[in-house]
Amino acid sequence: MVKVLDKILSQSAYSAEIGVPLEKIDIADWLFNLPEAEYLRCCPPDHIAAGVTWTDDGRRMSINVEQIGSGLVVQHYVAEVAEPAYCRMNSISDVFTASGRTQVNVVWELIAEKIDDSRTRYTNRVTAHPTEAFMSFIQEHGVTYEDAAAARQAAGGDHNRRETPLFAASIARRALSK
Repeated sequence: MVKVLDKILSQSAYSAEIGVPLEKIDIADWLFNLPEAEYLRCCPPDHIAAGVTWTDDGRRMSINVEQIGSGLVVQHYVAEVAEPAYCRMNSISDVFTASGRTQVNVVWELIAEKIDDSRTRYTNRVTAHPTEAFMSFIQEHGVTYEDAAAARQAAGGDHNRRETPLFAASIARRALSK
């Protein structure tokens, strides 16, 4: 069992407007039916692969492979909440770096909020927490927590800033296709 620490390694939230009424938006449907090619278009060249599966106990799961900063990250997002206007996904993510492999806990929240009768605000919130394995990894490599957090914040924030408007546009296309 991976032990997650009650610390924030990085956190970012970006929003984009969708020209579709909230009632037509279904983030869970979009997320669990997202073709891999569409995922790749949502943050080139960072997004590498995506797929969906189930946990052993029947919960929906989204697998994402992406480059965030200098790390190749394999996300194993398990749905804690999967609703039309809100999804909360939780992953013990494998991070492959030039120095080796470690793990972080990433919570990904996808939020749709009504602006008015014809517009929706999409917010993409990503919060990373260290694991004990991560803390051991940075200690073994002589990296302070503050330096690791600053690097993760810069890389993760940049990635989220670029993918959020593309996710919003993809969600809108899915909503309008139904």
